[in-house]
Amino acid sequence: MAPAMGIIETHRHLLNRLLPEDKESGLSSLQGQFHHVVIGSEEVICFARSEAASERLPARAAVLRTLAELDLGFLTPRPLAQGGIPGTDEPPYLVLSRIPGAPLERDALDSPEVAETAAAQFTALLSGLNAAGKDARVRAALPQAPETQWQEFAACVRAELFPLMSDSGRKRAEGELAALDGLPPPASAVVHGDLGGENVLWKFSDGVLRLSGVIDWDEVTVGDPAEDLAAVGAGYGDTLLKRVLTLGDWDDEATAGRITAIRGTFALQQALYAQRDGDEEELADGLTCYR
Repeated sequence: MAPAMGIIETHRHLLNRLLPEDKESGLSSLQGQFHHVVIGSEEVICFARSEAASERLPARAAVLRTLAELDLGFLTPRPLAQGGIPGTDEPPYLVLSRIPGAPLERDALDSPEVAETAAAQFTALLSGLNAAGKDARVRAALPQAPETQWQEFAACVRAELFPLMSDSGRKRAEGELAALDGLPPPASAVVHGDLGGENVLWKFSDGVLRLSGVIDWDEVTVGDPAEDLAAVGAGYGDTLLKRVLTLGDWDDEATAGRITAIRGTFALQQALYAQRDGDEEELADGLTCYR
């Protein structure tokens, strides 16, 4: 796969065809864990970073079509086209509608008014995902987190990642995995799976903050909303998380315990997915504290 910095140059001719209204100088690119993303004025092109990610593109498009049909109160990317012809030089790609907005900078939350608005809108977002998970049509269309989700995850980490860790790293990981033992079976919310700062887009309209959309639904499941709450805490800080928990009436001891346990596995999750996709860069980053 081409590096993110050169993805526009590498696929110049294809991008000229897919984004005819955009000048190359106006395009920007990002690198995520699974995709290189080229951002045009109205559309976004996602190039898979690995063979495994390429194989997941059709399923990703199907999930995005399901989400686009829901009234979640915010925008999600709509799949517009899919390409990549096996046996040719054309890479696998997905064309998506561009969601307006930008990630919220952490220092913006220094304003009490902005922080309160962000907390209220996160609460509405998560409440909408909770409600959507109870819709039989949604549950039929989205992947279901298995009841033994965390036990399976722990077993995979031990089998696939422990050989790559130092003795102290394995000890640290064992402590984090042990915290998963008491987690109950997954609940019935739609779970984004990576609700971090880069994937939630915001706009200021007349000085008022508005959540405009959520992108990167690669890890969506029907499961435990504590996963998304843990990501909010990791991405925006504990102060905002506590306010969201209060506003959503989720500030009970059991939920707090699930959030803490899940949040402790984020680096291991990154490393495990990277190991399976053959992504050495993301693997090394995820294992930084375990080597």
